[in-house]
Amino acid sequence: MKDLQDVSETSSLPVARPNALRRLFRGLWESLERARSRRLLFQLDSRDLADLGLSHADRLNELDKPFWR
Repeated sequence: MKDLQDVSETSSLPVARPNALRRLFRGLWESLERARSRRLLFQLDSRDLADLGLSHADRLNELDKPFWR
């Protein structure tokens, strides 16, 4: 039993943080995803909006936002 490693202690290794390039790509990806979801929201009719619990005004407010927000 002496050969077993004690894994009950937390690791003292530093937490890896994403570098600047990775953050840039993540931000770009999220912006493109928001733009895509807003294009899909634009295509919904009033019945689909009602199914989602959204009003026409809610849709217009979302569509007025820039892609980066």
